Amino acid sequence: MTLDVVTFGCRLNAYESEAIRLRAGEAQLRDAVVVNTCAVTAEAVRQSRQTIRRLKRENPARRILVTGCAAQVQPQTYAAMAEVDAVLGNAEKLTAQAYADFGTGGAEKIRVNDIMSIRETAGQMVDHFEGHTRAFLQVQNGCDHRCTFCIIPYGRGNSRSVPLGAVVQEARRLVEKGFAEIVLTGVDLTSYGADLPGAPGLNSPSLGALVEKILKLVPELSRLRLSSIDSIEADATLMRMIAEEERLMPHFHLSVQSGDDLILKRMKRRHNRADTIEFCGRVRRYRPDAAFGADFIAGFPTENDAMFESSLTLVDEAGLSSLHVFPYSPRAGTPAARMPRLPGEIVRERAARLRHKGETALAARLDAMTGSVQTVLTERGGIGRTPCFTPVALDGAHAPGTLRSVTITGRRDGQLTGALQ
Repeated sequence: MTLDVVTFGCRLNAYESEAIRLRAGEAQLRDAVVVNTCAVTAEAVRQSRQTIRRLKRENPARRILVTGCAAQVQPQTYAAMAEVDAVLGNAEKLTAQAYADFGTGGAEKIRVNDIMSIRETAGQMVDHFEGHTRAFLQVQNGCDHRCTFCIIPYGRGNSRSVPLGAVVQEARRLVEKGFAEIVLTGVDLTSYGADLPGAPGLNSPSLGALVEKILKLVPELSRLRLSSIDSIEADATLMRMIAEEERLMPHFHLSVQSGDDLILKRMKRRHNRADTIEFCGRVRRYRPDAAFGADFIAGFPTENDAMFESSLTLVDEAGLSSLHVFPYSPRAGTPAARMPRLPGEIVRERAARLRHKGETALAARLDAMTGSVQTVLTERGGIGRTPCFTPVALDGAHAPGTLRSVTITGRRDGQLTGALQ
């Protein structure tokens, strides 16, 4: 009589899956599996439905609950599946009551409320992460921006922040549980604090202020890392922390999406090409060891060859070395879904070229790191991660979750190789 959680998508979903285990456990839900879905692409939705069918084939008697962003925006899609016993919204999935009601058998199949009505996000006090040696800590949820391609605000609601004191309290708990590294997560991380008490831009919290408080008030924390950020929203305190605080890891994953200014405008992004180059250059001046990843959308509607070339050249000009490439996927209800679309073969070909560009840039950075000594956080399976989040295949036995000095000996299959000192 077990409870399993299957997770799709981002680090925030990974964090919330652990909260789901806690809340469902409090409700004593057993012999069930919760599928925590992602809605960022049509492919993510397809994969979740495929997984639900497989889970039911493997264990027909086990009950299946579906939640997450795809369930929030497409509840009827999942409710129509014979394999699904209940559909929970993104707010409901974090309450023990939803699982208790399901256990009685009297709840409606769809329990999805208006996510835009949610005004606050509380800390979940999660202190265990199945299969992970670093901890995730949710500090923000939702998004106030409306990029033309993005469905996520309709799955997550408007931006809301976890109060600073609750974040620090949870960070302390995680360190006490033995985690050497914490990753701050959110939907729009750099918007942290704008909804909290205080005059905007004056004495209200910001992501930089939050980073500063965590590092000051939790001195035992060895490493603090940021998940994906919008560089254009990086505040002055955050930039000072990047420059001064070595415990803030020098890896920054940017929501870039395109290297062409007109496409960025049609996406309704808040930055332009020059902003990305300037941010990466400034950070690199502060932290020469910094590494930059980026999200890109290949084949956005109206993108021509020259516009796509601007994305390819941005990789070199900004010094990006780890790309997450998404072939454009129209999401119903978004403005971009009504724009003239490119043929599928062009979208796929551009995605492949961007991925190849990223692989080439990554190989160059790995070669440049050969011979250096890195402090690596060890993981399971003989792998560790450098401060700039590069995976290292380790040559000796090690306990997961420890910090070890490693001499980098080369690269293989997209990762470094290293000898434990």
